[in-house]
Parts: sequence; structure tokens; C-alpha cells
Amino acid sequence: MDSVLLKVDEEKARHAKRVKLRELNAALDVQVELSKLDSSLKRHTGLIKRMRQSLGTDQRDQILKDIDSLSLEKYIDEIAGAALEGIARCKTEKDVWSAVEIISALHRRFPTAFTPSLVSSLSAALAAPSRAALSALPPEQREKEDSARVSRQRPLLRVCSELALVGIITDGQRRSGGEWIMKVLKELLSNDPTLSSLPLLSIFLKSYSRPYLGLTPPQSKQISAEAEPGTLSSATTNATQGDFPTLLHEDEELVEQEIRDRFKRMCEGYFDSVSKKLTIEHKRLQDQDRRNHEAYIRSGEIFEDRQQAYEKMTKGYEKLLASCQTLSELLYLPMPSLPTASQKSDSIQIGGNAVSGDEEDPLVISGGKWEDEEERRFFEDIQDLKDFVPKSVLGIESDEKEDNEAAEEREKAEKEKADAEAKKLEEELEGLKQDGDGDRVNGRKDDTAEPEVREEEPDGTITPTPMSPIKASSPPLSPQLAPQGPSQLLTALLARLPDATNRAMIDQAAIDFAFLNSKAARKRLIKFLNAVPKNRTDLLPHYARFVATLNRYMPDIGAELVALLDEEFRYLQRKKNVVKEFAEVRLKNILYLSNLTKFRVVPSHLVLHMFKVCLDDFSGTNVENISMLLEGCGRFLLRSDDTRERFGTMLELMRRKQSMQHFDQRQILLLENAYYQCNPPERAPRQQKERTPLELFIRHLIYDVLAKKTIDKVLKLLRKLDWDDPLVQRTLHKVFTKPWKIKYSNVNLLAMLTYDLQRYHPAFAISVVDQVLEDIRRGLEQNVYSTNQRPEGHPLPRQPCPMDMPSDFFRIRLVCVLLDTVGMCFDRGTQKRKLDNFLVFFQYYVLCKEDLPMDVDFMLSDSIEAIRPKMTMYKTIEEAAVAVDDMFNAALQNAGLSTGEDSGEDSDEEGERPQQQDEDDGDTTGQESSNEDRTSSPDPVVVLSTQEHLGPSEEAEAEFEKELAKIITDSSAESRKVDKKTAWWDSAVLGPNVRKKRADEGDVDGGGDNNPDGNAVMQFTVITKRGSKQQGRHLLVPAESALAVHTRSAQLQDKVEQQHLKRLVLDYEQREEAEELKALEVRNRAGAIKIRYVG
Repeated sequence: MDSVLLKVDEEKARHAKRVKLRELNAALDVQVELSKLDSSLKRHTGLIKRMRQSLGTDQRDQILKDIDSLSLEKYIDEIAGAALEGIARCKTEKDVWSAVEIISALHRRFPTAFTPSLVSSLSAALAAPSRAALSALPPEQREKEDSARVSRQRPLLRVCSELALVGIITDGQRRSGGEWIMKVLKELLSNDPTLSSLPLLSIFLKSYSRPYLGLTPPQSKQISAEAEPGTLSSATTNATQGDFPTLLHEDEELVEQEIRDRFKRMCEGYFDSVSKKLTIEHKRLQDQDRRNHEAYIRSGEIFEDRQQAYEKMTKGYEKLLASCQTLSELLYLPMPSLPTASQKSDSIQIGGNAVSGDEEDPLVISGGKWEDEEERRFFEDIQDLKDFVPKSVLGIESDEKEDNEAAEEREKAEKEKADAEAKKLEEELEGLKQDGDGDRVNGRKDDTAEPEVREEEPDGTITPTPMSPIKASSPPLSPQLAPQGPSQLLTALLARLPDATNRAMIDQAAIDFAFLNSKAARKRLIKFLNAVPKNRTDLLPHYARFVATLNRYMPDIGAELVALLDEEFRYLQRKKNVVKEFAEVRLKNILYLSNLTKFRVVPSHLVLHMFKVCLDDFSGTNVENISMLLEGCGRFLLRSDDTRERFGTMLELMRRKQSMQHFDQRQILLLENAYYQCNPPERAPRQQKERTPLELFIRHLIYDVLAKKTIDKVLKLLRKLDWDDPLVQRTLHKVFTKPWKIKYSNVNLLAMLTYDLQRYHPAFAISVVDQVLEDIRRGLEQNVYSTNQRPEGHPLPRQPCPMDMPSDFFRIRLVCVLLDTVGMCFDRGTQKRKLDNFLVFFQYYVLCKEDLPMDVDFMLSDSIEAIRPKMTMYKTIEEAAVAVDDMFNAALQNAGLSTGEDSGEDSDEEGERPQQQDEDDGDTTGQESSNEDRTSSPDPVVVLSTQEHLGPSEEAEAEFEKELAKIITDSSAESRKVDKKTAWWDSAVLGPNVRKKRADEGDVDGGGDNNPDGNAVMQFTVITKRGSKQQGRHLLVPAESALAVHTRSAQLQDKVEQQHLKRLVLDYEQREEAEELKALEVRNRAGAIKIRYVG
């Protein structure tokens, strides 16, 4: 109750302010001494500038002070214009009242000079927009214009409402301006088919429903749903008694009782109209949703244009619903009851063989009337102009009875004509049966139909059809055309039609023409539609839809256009000997008629008669005419209930004549294609694979849900599956080993999922990798099914190979994709050398092919430049062959030197191979992978990959020797465990110059030499020291002596220890690389590339 009392106090305070200001404005006893007023131009200019900026509370005091102190007589028109601009910037209630006070002050000083000018400007600013001008705009521009207009008129309406209450805007002597406000609102709302002005009414009712309508809130807004919208006055009157405190007596009201009652009835009627439109839109939205659901069940997807139309419809419905709810709350009326989806009987049952309530749907049955859902929507989902255009513009009410009578007459005439045609066809078919198949008719024309045609058309007049088009009386002209006139608007509309190549644009054009409807406009339109350029046959379906939309309320358009096309068809029949010149005209004529037939604008008997005329003279151009008719509307006629029997008889007659006459190969092909297009042979429906709900869920996760943002969610859901179930494992294995079924951009996400799952299910990840590699090998090597994984030899230039022809560049593309994907991972250590060696051989392989196509060449250069920008590119096969031979020789030499000693390193490198599964196994093995002259021997030891046995580089060896020398210097005695008495010389270290000299001379420690006498000796260096300078002398010792034997054994032991340390250091480096890559992988977890390193 406190809130109610608060509202009462606020309303009383506003009423008191209005009464006080109204009394001041009515007095008009302002006494001003002109001699004391300032007439300076500067101050007047400043006042006008301030008024243009705003009439709000910020400027109020200064403006009122200037009004009292300035003369203003010479600037009345400028002040009125500035006041209109300032009103538009008043947003809040205080700003509106400030503007009212300023205008009242000006009114009191200049009641005859200022007030009429301002009221006239306000009336023009609040005028409704021209329908014709808006209809010429595209939908997006029109929506923007409406939004800008509502924003501009909102503050003007509030200020005008206050001015009408304080006596500035009046309807006469001692009358308020309530009727003026009501007329303004009525004009805005009645000329607004799109309800764009509805927010203005909501704004008005929020602030002025009490003074203008006399509404007071009832005790509870939950009015019974049985209440009628028209009972607002009695409902509010009854609710006011005892529920809401009485504010004012009748003599204190600012608006007369009669105006308040009329205002209430107008708002009631408008709310009733909005409620009906809301119910219609709700039903349309539900129907569209149901059709979308049916389409999804049939085809498994919803077309994009259907989805966009549904979203647009939903947006418009939600906006309308919110506006209707606002009006319901402001007028204290109940919302209309909207049927829910559960109240509809035609519910859809998923899983059955048919859709409930739609068992005869031609799309569900094989061989329906339409080829697909898109075609059905185009030809059947035609908008009703009544939903967008007022009935008065369409002339529905005046011509309703005449249309009913005309429709009955047309139906009667059509039925009679159809019966006559059916009898003629049956008689002719029986005559053909009696003639038998033995009589062959070569180009003979039927004697019954041709004379009839000649008799009807000797002078070029139009053959009258049984159904003469009955012209409906012209609807009245659309009101308030734009200043440029209807002729210019129609010209602009016709100029837009050739660009209207989609459903939305052509439907909007039909609505725009409805507002310009007149007899002259219809004649111009018919002439324009008949003059379609011969090379613009793409416009014909859209023009046919345009005619079908208008034909419901303007039947003379369709009838006269069909008459013109019929006349053109008959003219072309008379000129059938002119083949080439009229070929495009015939095509346009038949296509136009076919599309109009599918929209049911052309009567069925007329198109059947045209088919019969062509069939009577079944030769020459008529063969092409029949083919085009069959392709254009044959399917529609054969599957429509009203034409199925007659058109089926005609098709049978055509097939009989075709078998009895002689046609060339082109004509036979045309007729066969056309016949089977309109009457395709029966075929069993494709059996859909049945999948369990669990399989569907897994496929949905991988094929639909998987994305960069959802990969963690998909991983969690996959981990929650029952991995002990064989069905789950089999389904996951199928999905993960068929990456070609998902989007190409999601392949890396599938690899990331495999990597993440290997932590919890390693066997699954191994099986996936193994299957993928096996698929790659089989796809590359088993191009000929009789050859089962046959190994391949060294590629030869331009030599054909059954599995890899010189003109086949698929393997090059495959390697480029692999290099782009994982090439950046091979950037250090042995992996880098392996990739370098592979790229050398890959260039040789590329040069063995024929000249590369441009796209493959660009792809190859981009891939190599991305990973090895400084790599030497070989231009000829000879250069590449020399490089490959050098690479093989170096690899074999290194492999021979390190055989047996680098077994630990080799085993480690073998362990690295799963990390480069695609590079090593998919590249080298798959695409002519025998880099190393692999023979057909089953022994796998013969140089499997010489590149894997390459030793460390010279820099690595030098660094290793340096570190080893430090270790030996620090702890030589403990590491060797040799008798110091016999090996005291090992502690001595040669100087760098001595060691260099020995190396230059080719001496090797522990190596044997033969002296000139032929005895085996070992060379030692004896170090002496003279002062601070070391000197070395060579000493030859027999190899059989104890000193030489002991030295050799010590050196071998050192070498073993050196190899052991070397292996430890390399293992340490590999562990460091693995840790770095693991850290990099964690950082790039959300990226597009996953790196898996197994050491």
C-alpha cells in the first residue's frame, strides 16, 4: 500500500505543477517595458545557440533570464526552430518539464507570433512517414529509418503531451489539447503495418495514462483471462472503487471526459490488433519450427536460408511479444492466450516410419512432386500480402463477393474443359492401339488437331481459352504517395526487379508493388514482366513467384501475363520452321510457362493443351518444346492430384509415338532425359546404417563437438566411457583411424586427443598409430591389388613404375603436407641431419618425375623454404644424383667405422622412431622409400637405414675430447687402476705443440709400425724438461716387449671407458631435449600442433 500512496503523491504533485503553469499561461498578463529590454545581436545569438543545444535543466535558468531581459521580436522564427531542436535533446522527465517552462515563458510573451509557429513545426515533426517512400527502401535501410524516427519523435511526443496539459496546445477555447495528441498518435499507429511506432505509444502510456486515459492501477494486475480487451473502461472503473485512492474530481481533470473515453477505446482497439498479430506470428513461428523439425528428420540438416528465416522470424516475434506485454501492463489488460506446442495434435514421432499427420507428404514418399526441400519451399511457401499490406489497399472487402462468384465460374469452366480433353486423349490412345505397332508414322501429323489449329489461327488472333480472365475491380490507390509520385516509384521498383534474384528480395518487391497498386501500374508491370531479356532465363522462377504472390489479390496480372505467353507460344508454333532465330525465345517461353504452372498461375488445362499441340506435330522444334516442358513442370503435373491421370495418358501417348517415329540421336537423348527426369524409375530407398546410441554419441563428440575450445571437454567425456567394453573400444578405434571423415582443420585435434589418451590407455594409442601407418603404406604400395606390399627399388629418371608413374605427383604432395605438419620438429641433433639427408634424396626423387605442375612446384618450394630456407636446391638430375651418392658414401663409411661400438647410440635412435612416425615410415618408406638400394632379400639387416648410423660431427668430437681431457687430468690414477711403477709415464701430459706435431706425422698412440728391418715396433715419446721448456724424443720399442703390451692394453681400456662416458653424455643431452620439448608441449597445449617425443 505504501507504493500505491507514493504513486498517488507523485501524480498529485505533477498535477499541481501543471495546473499552476496552465493558469499562468491562460492569464497572458505579462507586462514588459520595451525600453528596458536588450536588443543586442550578440545576446540574441547566444540565446538561440543555447536553445539549440538543449532546453534541459542545465540551460533553464539562463534561458529564462534571457527571455525576460531580451526584446526577441525580430527573432521569433529562429527561436521557434531552435526550440524544436532543443526539445529533441530532452531525455529525462526534468528536462521535459524544463522545456515546457521555457516554451510557456515564450508563449506568454508572444502568444500569437511564437506559439502557432512552434505547434505547426511540432505537428510536422510528429507526422507519420510516407509508406511509399519507405517501401522504396531495402528492408535493412527501412528498419534503420524507423528506429531513427522513433528516437527522434520520443522526446517531441512527451513535450507535446505536457504542452497540451498546460494550455499551450489546445483544441479550441477553454479546451485541452487531448484531441490533438490523440490524432497525432492515431496517425502514427494507423500508418504503421510493421508496428515500428508501437514504442511511442508505450512511452506515452507510461507517463500520461492517468491524465489522458483516466487509468488507475487496480489492486492486482492479474486480471482474469476471460476478460475481453474491449471491457477496459468498465474493468478499470470497477477496480478503481475501493482499490486505488481517488485522485481528482471531474472538474479538476485537465482532459475532458469525452476525450478520455475516446482515447481509451482507441488504445483498446490497438491492443486488440496487436494481440491478433501476436497470435498469428506465434502460429507462424510454431509452424515454421515444426517444418524445420520435419526437414531435419528427413535430410539430417536444416538449410542455411531456412535457419536464417527462422532466426529472423523469432527475433521479430520476441520483439512483438515484449511490446504486447508492455501494453498489457500499461493498459491493465490480459495477454492473449497463445497455443503451446503441446496443444497441437500433429506431433512428430521420431523413430517411426512416417511422420504423424503427414503420411501423404510427397517428400517422404519416394518420387514426390518436388525434387528436394529447397524447391518445395520456393514454390509452395508464398507469403500472404494480407499480413503485410492493409486490406483497404488490397481491396479485399469490396471485392469479396465478386471474387467468390468468379472463382465458381472458373472452376466450372475448368472442369468442363478437363473432361473434354480427357475424352479426346482416351479416344486418340485407343486409335493408336488399334493401329498396332507395325504401322510406323514418319513425321505424319494427326489430321484431327492440325486443321483445328489452322482454323483458329489464320489471321494471328489469340485463340480464346475456355476460362476468360475475369478482371477484378481495381483496389483503391495507396494513400500518401511520396512527393515524386507513383510513376517514379514504380519505375524505381521495376528497375530493381532484375536484381531481385532471391526469395527475400522478390517477396519484398511484391509488398512494395502492393502499396503502388493501380490499374495503370498493373498494366506497366505486365508489360515489363513479358519483356524479359532472352539471355536472363535465371529471372523467370523469381518473376513467376512475384506474379504468384500478387495473383491472389490482383488476378488480372496472372491472367493477362498468361494470355500474352499463350499468344507467343501460338506465334512460335506458326513459325516452327524458323529454328535458330527463335531458339532462345522458345526456351524463355516454355520455361516461363513451366514456372508459372508450378505456382498454379497457369491453369492446368492450358499447359496440357500446349503439350497436346506439340504432341500432335511431334517433330522438329516440338520435340525440344516437349523436352523442355517435361523438364520444367512434367514432374509437377505427373504428381499433382488434379493432373496425374490426364498427364500420365499424354506421357504414354508420347512414348508410343516416340517408338513409332524416327528421331536422330540428339532428339532421342533429349526425350529420354526429359522423360526420366519427370518420371524417374522406381528404386529402393537407401538403407541407413543402424547405430547404437553409444556409437552415435561417440561420433557426435568427434565429428560435431570437437574444436579447439572443446577439446578438454571431449577428452573428459571420452575418458568417462566404459573402456572395458569391446564395443566402445571398437567404435573409438574406427573413429580415430579414419581422419578423412572429419574436418581437415580438426585432424591435429584428433592427434592431440590420441596423445592425451595414451597416458591412460597406451594400448589404444599404439593401435591407432599402427593402423594409421599401415593405411598409409597400403595406400601407397598397394595401388595394384595383385601386388601385396612389394618393396621398391632405387627410383630412375622418367622410368614408369606401376605403383608410381612419372606423371603421378601424389607422393610429392603427401611429403609436402608432412613437412608442413611436422618438419619444424626436426631442427636439432641427429633428427636435423636425418631430415637434411632425406631432403637431398627427396629432391632427387622429384627430379626423377616429369615437369611439376605449377601448384605442386609452389607447394614444394613453400614447404622446403619454411623448414630449410638456406638449403641448396638442385636444378638437374645429375647434380641431385651426385649429392645422393655422396650422402650414401658418407653414411656407409660412418656406419662401417662405428659398427659394434655405437650400439648403444643406435638403440637410442631406434627408440626415437615412434616420434617421427609419419616422417620416417610415411615419407621414406611410402614414397619410393628405398633410399639405400634395398634388395628383395628377406634379410632385414641389409642397410635398413644408413642415415641412422651417422656418427657425431667434428665439433661434437672436439668438444667431447676437451671435456674428456679435463676428466682424465683430474683423476687419471683412480680411473685407470694400473700399477704406478710400470705406468708412471701415463701421468705426463704432452704439450699441445707436441701433440699437434705427432698428429701431423700420422702417429697414433698404441699403433704399430714396421721399422726398416721388418720388426714390429711401437713408437713412444720421451719427454724431457730443460728449464721451463718441455722436449720430446721419439723412441722405438719392440711390440713384443712388456712395455708395449702393457701400454696397448691400457689404451684399449681407456677407449672402452671413453665410449662409456660418451654414451652417458649423449643420453644426458637426449634427456635434456626431451624435457625441453615436454615443456614446449605444455605451453602449446591449446595450440594447433602437438609434439610427442618418446626417448
